[in-house]
Amino acid sequence: MGNARLHSIHIHPVKAFRSLPLREVVVEPWGPAGDRRWMLIDDGGKVVTQRRHPRLALAAAELLPGGGVRLSAPGAAPVTARVPAPGRTIPVELFGDKVEVVPAEEDAVHAWCGAHLGIDVRLVHLDDPATRRPVDPAFALPGETVSLADGYPLLLTTTASLDHLNSLIEEGKNPAEGPLPMNRFRPNVVVEGTEPWEEDLWTRVTIGEVPFRVAKRCGRCVVTTTDQDTARRGKEPLHTLAVHQRPGGRLVFGQNLVPLSPGTIRVGDPVEVV
Repeated sequence: MGNARLHSIHIHPVKAFRSLPLREVVVEPWGPAGDRRWMLIDDGGKVVTQRRHPRLALAAAELLPGGGVRLSAPGAAPVTARVPAPGRTIPVELFGDKVEVVPAEEDAVHAWCGAHLGIDVRLVHLDDPATRRPVDPAFALPGETVSLADGYPLLLTTTASLDHLNSLIEEGKNPAEGPLPMNRFRPNVVVEGTEPWEEDLWTRVTIGEVPFRVAKRCGRCVVTTTDQDTARRGKEPLHTLAVHQRPGGRLVFGQNLVPLSPGTIRVGDPVEVV
């Protein structure tokens, strides 16, 4: 563990779009700066993700100065959404949470997103992550909040655990589906230099100058079976995770983190378990 380092950093400016690699990022109390401050909602006000719409994997979002995003996808001209001016919020549903958000102001942006998916959707922005959405109280400390991520400010995975999982896939029923790349798991931070599954036992970790509390292991869903380059689905890694369940009886991979103080993390930073 003494040689553990931060291998890579990833943010997702629009929830469920493809990831954006970075060399460094400011960690805010609710997550990496620019991560999942935007998302799509359907005509009923519910979040739209790759769970039902794997084609979202083909859409990319470039983070612009000030927090806006430039959206692009194969076969479509790019379109830009500015951070909407402060104003009326609307309630939306995000995995059981009711969250107040602000719709994008550009009609062309909503139309672009709808054309990409073939359904009526709107792009919305989280204007105030410090107050809008608390972390699950069953796993939170008072005052902790989160962006539009599934449930926690950051997700950590390790290269050693992925290597071991890929070896299990190779030995299993669907070897042709492996090896899987790390982007199937959509982490924010990837750590190298550990033992496989070592992260399952962590309770506190420091990356560079930033300390984190480990909230809970990350349960996995059908999104992990989605090829992030083609949007096609297979059976892995869920089949292999089900065969080789670890303590708790759930399909888990990676750890959810909550920052204990803000700061900047950089690729190559040392990682220390406290």
